[in-house]
Amino acid sequence: MNIDIDRLTEKELIDLNHRIVERLKFLESMRAHADMMAFSIGEKVRFAPSGRGDVYGVLVKYNKKTVTVLTEDGQKWNVSPHLLEKAIVSKKNGRSGNVIEINPKGS
Repeated sequence: MNIDIDRLTEKELIDLNHRIVERLKFLESMRAHADMMAFSIGEKVRFAPSGRGDVYGVLVKYNKKTVTVLTEDGQKWNVSPHLLEKAIVSKKNGRSGNVIEINPKGS
């Protein structure tokens, strides 16, 4: 499909722009939804906010473009799902306490 934008009127260009922006928003929403479906409610996750160390928590809610994570210290974060990694809490080598292992995306 070829569109010669030099031949479009201002009104047609504005309409085309609105249609392009809506399509891009839709594609972004579909991508975010697909990323979200890689995680389940109640799953333990990890993310690294800018300027802070790693944050661990439990995914508690799907939002339109983000997920809500409840952290170990009770904070709620709305996080883009592409920033999350799955975390598994387990006990290792007879130690007391929990060790959190990270499963890289795709494994």
